[in-house]
Amino acid sequence: MDRRGSVVEPQGGLLSPSPPDPLLGPDSLMDAQGYKWVRWRVWLCRLAAVLSLGLLLIVFHWCPRLGVLARCCSCPLALANILLIRDSFGQQHVVEVLTEEVEEGSLESLGELEDTEWRDTVQLYREEKTLLRYYLFEGMRFIWLDTKGAFCRVSVLNEDWTCKDLYGFQKGLSPLKQSLRRRVYGPNLIDVPVKPYVKLLFEEVLNPFYVFQLISITLWLIDDYIVYAICIFIISMLSVCISLYETRKQSVTLRDMAQLVTNVTVRRDSGVEECVSSVDLVPGDCLIVPQEGLLLPCDAALLAGECLVNESMLTGESVPVLKTPLPAGEGKYSSEAERRHTLFCGTQLIQAKGGRPGGSGAVAVVTSTGFFTAKGNLVSSILYPQPTNFRFYQDSAKFLLILGFVALTGTIYSFVVLLKTNVTWVELVIRSLDIVTIAVPPALPAAITTGTIYAQRRLKKQGVFCISPPRINICGKVSVFCFDKTGTLTEEGLDVWGVMEGGPAGFSELVPEPRLLSPGHMLSGLACCHTVTLLRGQPLGDPLELKMVESTGWTLQEPEGDGKALDAQFGGHKVLAVMRCPAQGASTSQAVAIVQRFPFSSALQRMSVVTVAQGGRSVLAFIKGSPEMVASLCQAETVPAQFSSKLRNFSSEGLRVLALACKPLDKNTDIRTIKRGEVEKDMQFVGLLMMKNLVKPESAKVINILRLAHLRSVMVTGDNILTAVNVAKSCGMVGSDEKVIFVNATPHTAQSMPTLTFNVEDAGTTDTQSSIEVITQGLYQGGFGYHLAINGRSFAALCDHFPDYLPKVLVRTTIFARMSPDQKTQLVKELQKLNYRVGMCGDGANDCGALRAADVGVSLSDAEASVASPFTSKTDNISCVPLLIREGRCSLITSFSLFRYMALYSLIQFCSILILYTVKTTMADLQFLVCDIFLVTVLAIVMGRGGPSKELHSRRPAASLLTLPVLGSLFIHTCLIILGQLAVFFITTSQDWYIPLNSTVYGTANLPNMEDTVVFSLSGYQYIIMAVVVTKGYPHKKPLYHNVIFLCLLFLLLALMTWLVVSPGSWVRQELLLYNISDMGFKMLLIAVAALNFFICFVVEVLIDAGILNCLRLLRGRRQSKKQYKRLNILLSNSPSWPPLNQPLVPTDHTIICLS
Repeated sequence: MDRRGSVVEPQGGLLSPSPPDPLLGPDSLMDAQGYKWVRWRVWLCRLAAVLSLGLLLIVFHWCPRLGVLARCCSCPLALANILLIRDSFGQQHVVEVLTEEVEEGSLESLGELEDTEWRDTVQLYREEKTLLRYYLFEGMRFIWLDTKGAFCRVSVLNEDWTCKDLYGFQKGLSPLKQSLRRRVYGPNLIDVPVKPYVKLLFEEVLNPFYVFQLISITLWLIDDYIVYAICIFIISMLSVCISLYETRKQSVTLRDMAQLVTNVTVRRDSGVEECVSSVDLVPGDCLIVPQEGLLLPCDAALLAGECLVNESMLTGESVPVLKTPLPAGEGKYSSEAERRHTLFCGTQLIQAKGGRPGGSGAVAVVTSTGFFTAKGNLVSSILYPQPTNFRFYQDSAKFLLILGFVALTGTIYSFVVLLKTNVTWVELVIRSLDIVTIAVPPALPAAITTGTIYAQRRLKKQGVFCISPPRINICGKVSVFCFDKTGTLTEEGLDVWGVMEGGPAGFSELVPEPRLLSPGHMLSGLACCHTVTLLRGQPLGDPLELKMVESTGWTLQEPEGDGKALDAQFGGHKVLAVMRCPAQGASTSQAVAIVQRFPFSSALQRMSVVTVAQGGRSVLAFIKGSPEMVASLCQAETVPAQFSSKLRNFSSEGLRVLALACKPLDKNTDIRTIKRGEVEKDMQFVGLLMMKNLVKPESAKVINILRLAHLRSVMVTGDNILTAVNVAKSCGMVGSDEKVIFVNATPHTAQSMPTLTFNVEDAGTTDTQSSIEVITQGLYQGGFGYHLAINGRSFAALCDHFPDYLPKVLVRTTIFARMSPDQKTQLVKELQKLNYRVGMCGDGANDCGALRAADVGVSLSDAEASVASPFTSKTDNISCVPLLIREGRCSLITSFSLFRYMALYSLIQFCSILILYTVKTTMADLQFLVCDIFLVTVLAIVMGRGGPSKELHSRRPAASLLTLPVLGSLFIHTCLIILGQLAVFFITTSQDWYIPLNSTVYGTANLPNMEDTVVFSLSGYQYIIMAVVVTKGYPHKKPLYHNVIFLCLLFLLLALMTWLVVSPGSWVRQELLLYNISDMGFKMLLIAVAALNFFICFVVEVLIDAGILNCLRLLRGRRQSKKQYKRLNILLSNSPSWPPLNQPLVPTDHTIICLS
């Protein structure tokens, strides 16, 4: 048996998952290795831990893999006690395999299939026992499947359930089955671990940063730097306490949000309904939903009745959604495909009706529990976020290695110097190691987060909430921003613009008000084809449908009580709602009953209802949706010949166009069990509904800001492509002098090969004339004269059959229309493959997958913090986007500045100590304290307070620390620092009054002395100088003078250092061990050297910012950009014949685009 195995969300057979839910995140693929304890190795490691004073345990804590390899031996997964797991991000985790005994004979209750799948029978003490082997990872339970030879998610046992299977659970589970499932699936809890303070303290103190601090403090205490060591210890402890408090506070907040324990009613197989704790729920339980609703503690499929649900916690969408019963059938159940029939964990069920005797409540079957629910997966993504693949953070670790090398060099130098001074070996080792604590600043990781913290606070004040602070820096590098259309670029609400009836004879005249229509199918369809419901007498539902129903003038009535009286009036059909004509509001003869609903689906682009008239007469099915989809489901002869031209005209005017169709159904049809596919076919076209969707006034301003900043804007919408083009022109994505080229790709069919064509939009001339016009105007040059537009169907065909053309199309397409939620997510990922940093802004409803997949996802929601995306804006327009980018750039620049400052601070002190070591002296304890606490720490804290620039500049800030400007700047400044300190040192030794050091003593015994005093004085100025030099302003941050606190502090510290140089009091001089230099001219010279040092460093930094170091790049020659989209842009700019207009292209077997 293999010692390695897969831990998968399986891909075939019994283990196939349902289609990916954008709410649930990507499928995970993990590699597992099995190990078992070796007793003698365990005891040997314990002995080594004691002998090393616990150091070995610290190493095992930092690197768990080493701990496993040292104490265990490899074995097959089936026999393993310990698993070493490598997740899809390459990170390693150690988990313990747990076992639980299951009662003999209970297996049969799960059925033969499940019995063979998960049972693991072992021989213990000659007695056969049935054990369940499993482990917990990131809250989820993985069980051993013997037939697969792997650990799989426990949800695999119910992922193959069909809709018919779910209806089979409507009778309820027996207590035995329920008990066994509870053991297998575990408790229904989204359990966020809240660690006790002692454990948190232990983990925090074992952080490499604090271990380094602890070693440093120990060294300082041994070296008699007692005051300094105590101060650093107090500061470290304060930092630890604050960190512990914040960590535990966040854990408690998340636990309170995630954990839901309530009492629910379930049905048993005996027909008895009993109240149980939600913790005991398992997949397959039949859940009884009360009429007043509840906060749902699990994912469930709705089988009977209708539920009005508020899903804002998951999606950020505040409009309640009407959920309808799951259609019965043999098809496999998928929570994503059946979203309108699925009740998600954590959502608030406002009202349930029509599912139980008396017309109240609803019936549902539990499909997922715990971390396998939609809410559980979102909580998991917060608890265990995807590693941030951002170069700045990667380079930070690499740069620490560079500083470590510098420290090693300094250690060797100091060791050699001190070896000649006859110091003891203990002091020699301590002094040499002390150099490491100076050269590698332990506060560096904490310091670079300061800018992010300030940015997060500023964003919160302006109504933008962030649940992932590291992504603020990533905002500064966004290169393309995708926008949803409806509710994001345009107003949420729509106004009815007019209706137009249509049929085989053509279209009738436009009617501006639907209530003016003559009685007929069009008016009935507008009044009935919706999911509007009543809550406390007030209509509630999608804003578009509310406007549509309101425009007809018809009123909505819902059944009261058991509804049997109303059912009897309509032929005994189960009535969901009744629409009454305004002319005779109380007359049933003018009323139409809705008896079946198939809710709107973004993937299907339509919804439908079945209605009956009084007495069950005139059974009609109505369908409403995108015109293209509705027309494709209609009998061809019923669609007017002018359909395409009318649709093009209305869409080109920016109108939202919906089509309606209907067909009569046989009176004998069983409406309750009729399938959606049977209803939505062979329809008869009825007409078009046009709605005006106004562009928000802020949209055009924001798009223009992004355009001037050379940031690409893209529209991703589910609406018609012509409507999208009109909105794109209205908000400035497409300029008035720019052309739109439509990309049409067709899939492979039995009759034809896949084709790809590029056609210019019709602007009143023929396509040929338009093509010639485009070419003659030279609109291809530079890529600024044209924009591509593509719909979802063509996008799918392009991905499947033309992968070679896909990158070219992506870098030039501005409008993506008729895109399903999954396609939006796919688009974001495809753009990321081209090395774009992708931003996505949407309303959170159908955009959840794309918002979470994007580098920067912004949800426009009233919720303070939605888990739909990393950022949530309470502003209902896209004005938050430039703000977010500006704050991101400001934060990134601040992080760079703080990183460089902390590095230069270490290098300044490093140089000072090496110079003083060379002449057998060092700095005093309180001198270190003044530099580290009163100068550097205070400056570093307030340096990041400067806010972002008010304008968005066209040049994005760099994200890499290991670049020529950064490394060159640090190297030059370090050289100038060394020159400055050596200059004052040699100036001092050349003075007539200079008194050489006592060569018979070393270190602090030589204090006070002239060398230490002048080096300390200049280094104090250098800390202040570098704070000014590395603090960047224009173009991404406000100038230095806007940071008033920082500016005041600079002047205060300059005054303090000047006072210490010119005329410190005798007490201060005595405490700091400063030498009393009486020569005032020399003191002025010292200040002049500091001023000269500042002037030269400032000029050098200005020249580096101006790009003077770029001349060195000429030596290596011009290189291509590493970003694919930049190379593609250059390629397309130099290809005047692309795109080939009106030329059908077919798939090729060879690669067309060469990026090497």
